[in-house]
Amino acid sequence: MSTSGLRPALREAEQKLLEDLRALRRRARGAEGVTADMPSFGQRIADTVAATMGSWTFIIIQSTILLFWIVLNITAYVQRWDPYPFILLNLALSFQAAYAAPFIMMSQNRQQDIDRKQAENDYKINIKAELEIELLHQKLDQLREKEVLALTQAIENLTAKLRAQGVCPE
Repeated sequence: MSTSGLRPALREAEQKLLEDLRALRRRARGAEGVTADMPSFGQRIADTVAATMGSWTFIIIQSTILLFWIVLNITAYVQRWDPYPFILLNLALSFQAAYAAPFIMMSQNRQQDIDRKQAENDYKINIKAELEIELLHQKLDQLREKEVLALTQAIENLTAKLRAQGVCPE
C-alpha cells in the first residue's frame, strides 16, 4: 500500500518539515566523517583554557603555587618580594581572572550554541517522529476500514447465498 493517499492529509508545514529533515539526512549521509562546524583557532584555545582551568589538576597546582608563594613571603626564607598584604599576588590573580574570564565565557557561549542547535535538532526529530506515527495511525485506520468493508461484503455475500438456498429467512 502506498502512502501517496495519505500525503494530502498532512498540512503544508508538516510536509515541508519532513522534506527538510529528509534533505538533512541525505546531506549527513553524503558528508560522513566530515564536520562542517570545525571550531576556529580561537575557539579551540578558549575550549582548551576553559577545560584546563576547570580541572582539579589546575586547582591543585594553583593552590600549591599560592601556598608556596605565601609561605616564602611570610617566613622570609628568601628575600620578601611581596610582603604581607600580598599586593603582587593579588595583581597576578587579578590578571589571571581578567584573562581567564573572557576565554571561559567564549567557551560557554560556543557550548550554548552547540546545545541550542542540538535542542533544535531534537525538536525537529520529535516532530518528525510524531508525524510518522500519525501516518502509521492513518494507515492502520485505512487497513481497518478495508477489513471491515471486506468482512461486511463477505457477510452480505454469505447471507445472499443462504437466502438463495432457503436456509436463512429474509
